[in-house]
Amino acid sequence: MHDVDCVVAGAGVVGLAIARALALAGREVLVVEKAAAIGTGTSSRNSEVIHAGLHYAPGSFKARLCVAGRERLYAYCREHGVAHRRTGKLTVAVEPNQLDRLQAIQINAAQCGVADLTLLTRAEAEKLEPALTCAGALLSPSTGIVDSQALMLSLRGDAEAAGVSFALLTTVTGAAIEADGIRIDTRDADGEGFRLKAGAFVNAAGLDAQALASRIGGFPQDLVPPLWLARGNYFALTGRSPFSRLIYPVPVHGGLGVHLTLDLGGSARFGPDVEWIDRVDYTVDSGRSAAFYEEIRRYWPSLADGALQPAYAGVRPKLSGPGQPVADFIIQGPAEHGAGPIVNLFGIESPGLTASLAIADHVVELLGLK
Repeated sequence: MHDVDCVVAGAGVVGLAIARALALAGREVLVVEKAAAIGTGTSSRNSEVIHAGLHYAPGSFKARLCVAGRERLYAYCREHGVAHRRTGKLTVAVEPNQLDRLQAIQINAAQCGVADLTLLTRAEAEKLEPALTCAGALLSPSTGIVDSQALMLSLRGDAEAAGVSFALLTTVTGAAIEADGIRIDTRDADGEGFRLKAGAFVNAAGLDAQALASRIGGFPQDLVPPLWLARGNYFALTGRSPFSRLIYPVPVHGGLGVHLTLDLGGSARFGPDVEWIDRVDYTVDSGRSAAFYEEIRRYWPSLADGALQPAYAGVRPKLSGPGQPVADFIIQGPAEHGAGPIVNLFGIESPGLTASLAIADHVVELLGLK
């Protein structure tokens, strides 16, 4: 007899969505989270964008789960009163020699199932956003923004209503695959611990996912991928934004460039950039503002000196490093690793927020519970 049907490690947006989905499938679920609150890591340190799914490799987890998750997320927000808005997004070519890249993005997006994009001339784009300067743009009407904290609170409320329990300030210190389930050892902030037996274990620990997988006795360690850390700094615009849509330059390696996003109050922020680091550190490097001004003025030349203020930073758990091809999510179920009822989620960065509900459904299917 198991102490609990399922244990989920990690209470970010993906862990919360998974716990909710497992409980709605009729399972008893315990969520173990090392922080004092839900969603304190990657889930709360991002652009809060609902992505349409333009840039991912067709057929990849990122592409499929983003496109499916986007509409799931919009519907969930409407039904649960979570603040959000379909702002639309312009991906802009700042030079004429980038126009071909806009066409390539449109073709790639169509292969991913995103068919509502429109190529705009310079005049058309600048008519939509008079503060913008560009050579042309690609309009994505399905891109939007969401209050990520409100979303996570709603998911937690749903999960708890379905019977999910939470153990905050608690770390999974080890686990072992046994014949009758997964043995899990934990420790809380006071050094006290408990051991339980679970029918299934989901590693949704984000930045700590690789470290946690390495503590699972009997799990094939050659299937734990390397982790690369990329810090993204954000700067906030003082005053109200002159833009009503999100503005993205054509992508750069490691991210989507220094883009402009809006919050639900209409304020603008810029970022993230890509800063490779060797440990998790959320300090905003104010010295990087000079590069921000240079990048932003390529599409908004009238940005005034002194208009940017350091805001916050996030760290992405990447599966590929500098100069390497962009990696897909890794979502390993029993069929992939052969080590029993365990699911590991590695490299869940953008578009993880958008894809969270679809990721949750996929995990339930991997465990054979749906």
